[in-house]
Amino acid sequence: MNSIVRIAREEWRQWSRSKLTVLCLIVFSALLLFTTVLNTLELREAQHQRLHQQQQAEETFLNQPNRHPHRMVHYGHYVFRAPPPLAMFDSGVDAVTGQSMFLEGHRQNSAMFADARAQARTGGFGKLTPAKLYHLFLPLLIIALGHGVILREREARTLGPLLSQGVTGISLYQGKLVAMGALIGLLSLPALFSSVTSSFYGESFLTSLTLYVGNLLYLCIWAVLTLLVSITTRSRAVALGVLSTIWVLSVLVIPRIGVTSASANLPSEGKILTDMRMNEDLRKLGDGHNAADPAFAQFRVSLLSQYNVKSVEELPLNFRGMVASRSEAELTKTLNLYAEKRMQRELDQANHLSNFKWLSPYLAISGASRNLAGTDLETHHRFLREAESLRYDFVQGLNQAHIEKLSYLDDINRNKGEEGWKRARVDSDNWRVLKEFRFTPDPAMERVGRATPKLGALLIWLVVILGLGMITARRLKP
Repeated sequence: MNSIVRIAREEWRQWSRSKLTVLCLIVFSALLLFTTVLNTLELREAQHQRLHQQQQAEETFLNQPNRHPHRMVHYGHYVFRAPPPLAMFDSGVDAVTGQSMFLEGHRQNSAMFADARAQARTGGFGKLTPAKLYHLFLPLLIIALGHGVILREREARTLGPLLSQGVTGISLYQGKLVAMGALIGLLSLPALFSSVTSSFYGESFLTSLTLYVGNLLYLCIWAVLTLLVSITTRSRAVALGVLSTIWVLSVLVIPRIGVTSASANLPSEGKILTDMRMNEDLRKLGDGHNAADPAFAQFRVSLLSQYNVKSVEELPLNFRGMVASRSEAELTKTLNLYAEKRMQRELDQANHLSNFKWLSPYLAISGASRNLAGTDLETHHRFLREAESLRYDFVQGLNQAHIEKLSYLDDINRNKGEEGWKRARVDSDNWRVLKEFRFTPDPAMERVGRATPKLGALLIWLVVILGLGMITARRLKP
């Protein structure tokens, strides 16, 4: 044990002598610290701003004066999605999906105001997050510092004397591994800060801790991989070339191949073609604004028969409101059909890409990180579904007020002067059909469950490479 500690201490002494190494450590540490603090402050501001906007949107809707209920259907309402606490570490797909939606009758709008659109105006550079630093750039630092830890002994011809003095290859390997582990522990402190801070802001301790451990696993994979290459090659140039190639393949090439494979094997229909087919289906349902539309002829007959009357004027309820309600129900069913089909295809493509985690640990950690942070595709889909449920409920609530609180005669005579408009209004208390909307992340166990297969892949990566390193170390020769 003492020899392992001495070897690790000597490695740190070597690093401390190198100005380039010290400079790299200072730059990366400062960058990690700066990004972590900046993203934490931005998250708090975004949470406060969106919750305030949500509250303001609800007050604005509820404070509307007496109106015709269908005008409120088109007046619409906004919903906002506050970022989860762990978004300070990994903003995930939120940067490209949008955080707010406008809800109105007869339509399903998509989320808008995505950060990525604003970034395009600044040259197309993506936002720098702690997750991006840990997953993309820290492996490069580990490669730069660790590719020569064993090769240096070989090139300085100190490996032979070490082995002849009773230091085994395993001890040397473990000593270098302890040094690399201490380096990773130091570099992981900002991630630990994000996890602890998010717990103070309401995040589950389980997800925060799992996210931290997942990132440690990922960095350890790069450390043992660097050691394996350092112990099996004969020159630093070769080791650096091999590790750089592995980094390029893992972080840049394989993810791109995965995306291309998902698009090729699971193609999704273009938006224009989908909209054309959907609009064609919607036209068959009739126009809910026109009670005389032939699409509602059978509905009219069934109502007259049900209430045993001869005309819609004799119905005890507002026929125009009933048509609007029925039309909204049928229309929503069709819109949901297309929306669910699109979301399922997006999920299938994401799962297809995730299968490439066995070729690239980067894909495994990035997927697990989004799952745990609550910024993954599944969470975005749940936001869309909850927003749609709110939209449908308040639109149908307003249609119910249209049916029950406004007479058919007043409704059809609403354009006959000022008096007609006044009679065609209902009390603003009816706007209280709008429910409060506060979007929260999935429960901790559900997020951990989604991330578990990816974390399992990382663990297998680590065990396999570590095992290969130990086997190689046993056969280490000068």
